Amino acid sequence: MIQHPIERLIEKADTAIIHEDFDTLMEIYADDAVLVVKPGTNASGKVQIRKAMEAIAAHFNHTLNVRQAGMKVLEAGDTALVVAKTVVSASNTPAIERNATYVFKKDPSGEWRCTIDNSYGHELLLHKEA
Repeated sequence: MIQHPIERLIEKADTAIIHEDFDTLMEIYADDAVLVVKPGTNASGKVQIRKAMEAIAAHFNHTLNVRQAGMKVLEAGDTALVVAKTVVSASNTPAIERNATYVFKKDPSGEWRCTIDNSYGHELLLHKEA
């Protein structure tokens, strides 16, 4: 089965996160992207996202492992919704499976960029806003 280009991008992002290759990771995000750091806390834009990713790596003792255990891409024009089973683990955390949602948009050059990175998926509904 042929992989959707977004699936390859997410695979590239997971590898970049594991290796703490934040330069490569930032190439995948749109300039105005939003990352759900944790329910109730978002990072907006590449500068904040990079800082958040660096802090996340430190929080997990630089042993963060992220992988996808299943994914569907729903594409409409220049926008795509990705629903995924994302498995997150680290030396100080047992493996946790999340029902993630990601939104990608094609930029003017035709490249897909992540605009919303929500590895928590619908779990956000369980948390009250501060």
